[in-house]
This record gives sequence, C-alpha cells and structure tokens, in this order.
Amino acid sequence: MRVAFLALRLMCLAWFWPVTQLNSSTFLNKKRHKEQYVGENTKQKHGGRVDLKLKKMDSTKSMLIKSEQLLRIEDHDFAMRPGFGGSAIPVGIDVQVESIDSISEVNMDFTMTLYLRHYWQDDRLAFPSSSNKSRTFDARLVKKIWVPDVFFVHSKRSFIHDTTMENIMLRVYPDGNILYSVRITVTALCAMDFSSFPLDTQNCSLELESYAYNENDLMLYWKNGNDSLRTDEIVLSQFFVEDFQPYYGLAFYSSTGWYNRLYINFILRRHIFFFMLQTYFPTMLMVMLSWVSFWIDRRAVPARVSLGITTVLTMSTIITGVSASMPQVSYVKAVDIYLWASFLFVFLSVIEYAAVNYFTTVEEMKKLKRAKIPDSYEATQAMAFDGCFHDNDIDLTSFPEGSSTSNTGRNTQTRNSTVSAPTEGTRLHHKHPIKQHLSFIRSNSYMIDSYSRVLFPLAYLLFNIIYWSMYA
Repeated sequence: MRVAFLALRLMCLAWFWPVTQLNSSTFLNKKRHKEQYVGENTKQKHGGRVDLKLKKMDSTKSMLIKSEQLLRIEDHDFAMRPGFGGSAIPVGIDVQVESIDSISEVNMDFTMTLYLRHYWQDDRLAFPSSSNKSRTFDARLVKKIWVPDVFFVHSKRSFIHDTTMENIMLRVYPDGNILYSVRITVTALCAMDFSSFPLDTQNCSLELESYAYNENDLMLYWKNGNDSLRTDEIVLSQFFVEDFQPYYGLAFYSSTGWYNRLYINFILRRHIFFFMLQTYFPTMLMVMLSWVSFWIDRRAVPARVSLGITTVLTMSTIITGVSASMPQVSYVKAVDIYLWASFLFVFLSVIEYAAVNYFTTVEEMKKLKRAKIPDSYEATQAMAFDGCFHDNDIDLTSFPEGSSTSNTGRNTQTRNSTVSAPTEGTRLHHKHPIKQHLSFIRSNSYMIDSYSRVLFPLAYLLFNIIYWSMYA
C-alpha cells in the first residue's frame, strides 16, 4: 500500500515538472524585459546615462539606531539635565567669530556669524570603547538628548545655518564628555552713543545666557579663559575692530533668580576718511565759496545775491542728507555742530552783503540830499541798473552853484553863531570810540567787505581748531 502511494506521487511530480519549468522561465523573461524597458527609458530621460534606483536600507539610519543602542538613549529620560537634584552642571563655552556682517546706525544693531561650542559631561551617554575614540553625530541625535538651552540676550533675529545640512555637530567621548557645536548668525542690539559721530568709538557686546536653568542648575563659564574667544581676520567698511574680549557676569530676574551670563565685548572705531570726503570737505568748500562774494563789487547785486543763496541751499542739502542716514536721536551729534556752524558762516556772509547794500544806499541818499537835487529830478534816474547809487552817475555840475554857495555861506554863518566857547558849568560830550568807529564804517560801507575778508576766514579757522581738538 505504501509502495503504491509513493509511485502515485512520483507520477504526479513527473506530470507537473514541465509546467513548472515553463512558468519559471516565463517569469524570468518578463522580469528581464521589464528591466530592459526601464533601462531604455532611463537612458532616453537622462541622455544615455543609466540611473537605476535600487531600494536599499539607509546605512546612516541603521548606524544611528546602533549608536542609540550603544549610548542607551531609550534607557534614560533626557528631558532632565545631567545630575538632576545635585549641584549645578558646569557648561564650558568657547566662540570663534567668523565675521561681522553688518553694523546699522539707524537700527542700532549688528549682525555676526560665529561658531558656538558647548562642553559638558553627561554620564548617561558614556559607552564602552576599547580604542577610547569619540563618536561624531549630526543634528538627528541632538534632538534626542539633553543639550544646554543657551540663547542670545537682546537678540533681534538669529538662525542656525542649514545648507546643505544643519550646521550642528555632536561629539561624544567614552567617558561621557560632550562637545556640541553650532554655526549661528545672530542680529543683536547695540546701544550706540552718537554724541561724537562720526569721530566716535562704539562698544558693543553679544550676551549668552541659559534661558531655563538658573545658577543653581547650570553654570556657564568660558572654557579657556580669555583664549575662549577667537576671531578670523575681520575687515569692515566703516569700522576698525580695536579689541575683542570675553567677560563673565550675573543677571538677576525678579521672578526666576540669578543666571550666569557671558559677554563678548568688542570695540569699534569708525573710519573718518569716508565722512571727510562726503561731508566735511564739501562743507568747507561751501563756506570758502561764500567768502568769494567779499571780493565782488558791492554794486553787483545779482552776482552776490545768487552766490549767497546757492551756498545756503547747498548747505541745507548736505545737512538733510546726513540727517537722513542717522537715527533720530534727541541729542546733538558732533557732525551736527560742524554742519550748523558752517551753515551759520554761510548765512552770515549773506547777511553781511545785506548790511553792505543797506549802508551803501543810505550813503548815496545822504549825498543826494546834500547835493539838493530838484524835485523834478527823479531819484530813480540816479540809480544804476542793479539798484544801487553810483557816485559817477550823478552830474553835480548841472545844479545851480549859487544856491549851493549861498547855502554854504548860510551854514557857515549859522555854525559861527551857534558854536561858542563853553561857558562855566557846561560839559563836553565826547563820542565813544566804538560808536565813532561804527559810524565811520556806516559812512564808508566798502570797509565792511574789507574787514570781512579777514575776519570770516580767521573765525572759521579758529572754529576748526577748537572742533578737531575736542573730537579728534
């Protein structure tokens, strides 16, 4: 019976064997044709380059899982800091400043790119190693363990660079020591003082502090003292970096207590040459140009008035341009003192010609009155085309001489009758020398231009000496 059953099974296998071979060969042919079809399509799509995407297991992911098993990530609660309930965990900091990207006077802030490195020990991440070599990880493992929550005080904007991957590095040593490094660009506030602008020196600082852990839980310190702050060669357009220094301090908050705070102080001294070309030299030239009117004839009204108005408007444009590029502060800056003082000199040169023109007109009118011009002779006929009286334009010989002679005799007789020797008890009133000098200048208006040619340059030179000695 058993022999018959075995014989029946052998007959069945012999019957189905060719069918099985045919099906397997057909399946292999279909698979081969499919791969050939995919390969041909890929060649056409990528210009003849075969790019078959094979599904393989992510090696980095598998290594990360193995590393998590090695570091026993799942065995600990990393929401708590290392040594919770004990003394504060020390976290060392060192910084390498890559660049100072920009400094804005209008917004009173600066932008800096730096490498921020943290050092601490977490016994929960210790692992056995025969070679005593560290293991380096990227940002994926950082999200699963505890890291210090350091933030930038007075920061306006900040971000961690993420091209091509997040610029985060985590290095774990067998004894549990950890190095955590990030590349950050931060824009922070800098309280600038512009009272000496543009001859100023600014002191800015970047401040680091733990957000959640006060000094009882976390102690921030500079890892290598003053050597903890390193800088690359920094070149700025308007500033020269005089000093970079790390400092340490404490910050108190009424609700949460005392916190350790680290400072990165740097001193910036402004380059003056840019402002000399853009502000100071044009201002000096405008003031000197206003002095040219002192050498122009006082009767040339259009020339002197147009020159004065041009210099005044140019100074107004310079002052407006400088004010537009500066923050609206409530105190006076050094550049404001220089610009407004220069504007005053230009304005006084216009006022000087107004005085010269007025005294010249008064002097000409007095000459006409002394000449006794008849009523029929209009005063407008004695004025030149520019609106001033000219001595040579008046022909005094055309007037009758008898009247002038009689008037002269009458005046002489009157003076002889009125002027007598001072009697006893009378006083002689002498004019003050300054008043005499001013009356002489009023009667000789051309002297105002002569004095202005000397006084204006000397006064402006004295102002520059005092200004540059105070601020330079």
